[in-house]
Amino acid sequence: MKTKLIYTLGLLLSLSLLSGCDQGFDEINTNKVDPTSLAPSLVLNKAIINTNYLDGFGTLGMLTYNFGIVQQIITPYGSSLSGANYDQINSSNTPLVWQNFYRNVLKQLVSVLDQTKSDPLQINTYNAARIWKAYVFMILTDTYGDIPYFEAGQGYTTEIITPKYDAQQDIYKDILKELDEASAALTTTQSAVVTDVLYGGDVAKWKKLGYSFMLRAGMRLSKVDPTMAETYVKKAVAGGVFQSNADNSVLRHTAIYNNYIANHLAAREKTNFYLAAPFVDYLKANNDPRLSIFAVRYVGAKGGQEQVSARASSDPAVQVGMPMGYNDVSITTVLAQNNVASLWDFSQVNLNTVLKLDAPEFHITYAQTQFLLAEAAVRGWTTGTAADYFAKGIRANLEQMASYGATIPEASVQAYLNAHPLDAAKALDQINTQYWVASFLDGTEAFANFRRSGFPALKKNPYPGSEVKGDFIRRMPYPDSEIVVNSGKLNEAIARQGPNTLDTRVWWDKK
Repeated sequence: MKTKLIYTLGLLLSLSLLSGCDQGFDEINTNKVDPTSLAPSLVLNKAIINTNYLDGFGTLGMLTYNFGIVQQIITPYGSSLSGANYDQINSSNTPLVWQNFYRNVLKQLVSVLDQTKSDPLQINTYNAARIWKAYVFMILTDTYGDIPYFEAGQGYTTEIITPKYDAQQDIYKDILKELDEASAALTTTQSAVVTDVLYGGDVAKWKKLGYSFMLRAGMRLSKVDPTMAETYVKKAVAGGVFQSNADNSVLRHTAIYNNYIANHLAAREKTNFYLAAPFVDYLKANNDPRLSIFAVRYVGAKGGQEQVSARASSDPAVQVGMPMGYNDVSITTVLAQNNVASLWDFSQVNLNTVLKLDAPEFHITYAQTQFLLAEAAVRGWTTGTAADYFAKGIRANLEQMASYGATIPEASVQAYLNAHPLDAAKALDQINTQYWVASFLDGTEAFANFRRSGFPALKKNPYPGSEVKGDFIRRMPYPDSEIVVNSGKLNEAIARQGPNTLDTRVWWDKK
C-alpha cells in the first residue's frame, strides 16, 4: 500500500511538471533575434549588392575576360588566369556571371516581385525591383546572348527547373517595356523606403535610374533595330535621365565592406594584372589627367617583392602599358623596347585611388548617359547638340574622379575640354572612345558598348594561341552545367543563335 501511494504521488508530480513545461512553450522556443523572414526592400538591397562581384572568383571572371577584351587590364599569366589575354576559353571563369546572377541575384529579385506585386503599399519596392531586374538581365543577355528569361528564377515559385531559352530580340523588347512601365509607375505619394541602399528611397532618382537604363538599352539596338532604338531613346529623354553625378548608381564601400576587385588585386593577384598598352597609350597621347589617377608603376621592379611604395610613381610620363599578345615567357622579348626591367615593371591599376579598398563601384553614370545622348544626337534621335553632350560627358567623368579622393583641378578639366572638341567627321569614334575611358572598371558595360559601337578602334589581340577565329571575343559560352541540367533547351538556343563559342555574335552585335 505504501509503495502504491508513493507511485501515485510520483505520477501526479510528473504530470504536474509536464503541464508546467507546456506553459509559455511557444514563447520560450521562439528565437527573437534571428529573423524568419525579411522585408522585400531588404531582399532587394541584397540583390543590388550581389549584382557586383562580391567574391574573389566573380572578380576573377571580370579580370580575365571583360577588362582584357576591351584592352584596359591584362595579365601575361595562364592557367586559372587565362582568358581574353590569350583569346581562349577558360571554363572556370566564363560561367561566373551566369552562376552569380541566376543562383543569387535573380532568385532574390523574383522573390521580391512575388511578395510585392499585389501589395499597393509596396508599389515603389515592386517597381524598383523591376528596374533592377531589367538591368541584371541586360548584363546576362549581353554576356551570353539567348538565355532563360520569361521562365527564369521560378524554381522556388512555380517549380520550373528547366526554363526555356528566349531569343535576345524578345528579351530586349520586354526589358524596354519593363523599364518604361516601372519607371512611370514609381510614385511620390508613398513614404520613402529609407532602407534603400542606392538612393535612400528617393523616388525621383529611381525614376531617373530607370530612364537612364532605358536609354542604355535603347542605344544597344542602334544597329540591329534603329526604329525601336529611336523610340525608346525619345521615351527615356522625355521621362528624365540623369542630370548630374549626384544621380549616379553606385555601390559604396568602407574599410570593412571592401571593393572586391580592389581587395582581390591588393592581395592574391597584386603582381599578376597590368594596365594594357592600348589604354595607357591612348591616355598618354591625349594628355589625359585621369592617367595619373588610374595608374601606378613600380619603376624598375624586377619581381613582385620589389613592387613597394618607394618605387611607386603615378607620373604620366613614366607609365608603360603591357602590350597585348604575350605570356609570361614571351613578354621578356619586348622588355627592352618598352624600357622596363621586367614584366613587374609595367603600369598597374592604382590601389590608392580607383581601387583602394573603399573605392565605389558604379552601375551607370551621368557621364555614360551624356555620351549616349551625344550619339543619339548624331543620329538625330534627340534634341540638343552632340558637341554639348560630349563635353558634358567628359566633364562629368573627370569630376567623378573626386569620388576616388582624386579631384582634378578645374583648370585641368577645362584644358582637356578645350583640347578635345567633338569633330563631326569622327563623332562616333570620339564619343564611344570616351565612353570606353569613362567605363573603366565597369567591365560588362565596356565590353557591351565596344561590341555595339565598334569603338575604340582596337587591334586584334595577336596572341599566337588564340582560339578566336574572328577579330575579338563576342560573347561568353554557356556554362557546362547547362549541358547537364538543361541540355534540351540549351541546344534549342544554340541551334537558333549559333555555335557555343567565343566568336558567335549576339543578336544586337552587327557589323
